[in-house]
Amino acid sequence: MSERPHHRRPATFKLDDPGVVVMDGDDNSRPARGTVHVTPEPDPALLPVPLEAPIVPPRRGLRWGAIFWTALGGLVLLGLGLSTTRLIEDLFARSEGLGYLGLAFALAAALALAVVVAREAFGLARLATIEKLHLRAAAVLLSDNSAESRVIVQDLVKLAHQNPQLARARATLQGHVDDIIDGADLIRLAERELMTPLDQEARRLISSAAQRVSIVTAVSPRALIDVLFVFAASLRLIRQLARLYGGRPGALGMIRLMRQVIAHVAITGGMAASDSLVQQVLGHGIAAKLSQRLGEGVLNGLLTARLGLAAVDVTRPLPFTALPRPALGDLAKDLLRKREADE
Repeated sequence: MSERPHHRRPATFKLDDPGVVVMDGDDNSRPARGTVHVTPEPDPALLPVPLEAPIVPPRRGLRWGAIFWTALGGLVLLGLGLSTTRLIEDLFARSEGLGYLGLAFALAAALALAVVVAREAFGLARLATIEKLHLRAAAVLLSDNSAESRVIVQDLVKLAHQNPQLARARATLQGHVDDIIDGADLIRLAERELMTPLDQEARRLISSAAQRVSIVTAVSPRALIDVLFVFAASLRLIRQLARLYGGRPGALGMIRLMRQVIAHVAITGGMAASDSLVQQVLGHGIAAKLSQRLGEGVLNGLLTARLGLAAVDVTRPLPFTALPRPALGDLAKDLLRKREADE
């Protein structure tokens, strides 16, 4: 037989009593006989903050692939410049009017190329700023640095300055900046004020894209059309989410975002999670109501939604702490309700 546990009777004592011993919960030593053992509960404000896995920064170093493509691009530009110069010289040799016309075309093309390069550089710099802001905010949530948190909030306000939907949120946040002492609390306040409307719009965009993909891929006759449409819808969704959270990605920026989103999905095991979710949702009576094509449409919609959620993690300037992360299960329920309503 197991012994009955011995329960000590309730007793009253004073905290300054020499018989009261305050011990940590990890302390395994036994207090002396006749003393009262008190274990203080941890302060919730001092508990570690559960954080998401931070975005892995790109590995820095000598990259031979980048050197190769940069050198090849330089050679191509030199060749184009030399051929353009010879063309203009030939035009001047034939006719002075043709020469000036060719020179005007060359100057217009050079100006357009300079604008495109500047726009791509600005888009890449903007994405890098948002990524660094995300990492800095995650570090402040751990260190509780008040000065750094104020700098991050100022950068967030500058980033959201061009969004008219956040005018009231910016004013509210700036009015409470001096009232918050802890750096982590200031980051949470900034997330609640600035990210709440953006997260709601992001969920709407993801749900709309998933429903559109589900409908189109359910009725399309060819698998190639399904693949192309899913790719185009995912690319458009990622661009919309990036612009929503303050990014201005160009062509190179979209390539970088696609790489980060795919890497995020691969690291977090999102595709496997989506597959198990589809099996659980469609396996409990709903699969009997859907045809094979409709089931494939739902699957494609859920995969699009998973890519959208990964894009939110990549393009969002703040980590999820004060606000709940959008769940794939909620989007799946919305998608299934939409499919049943369409039937």
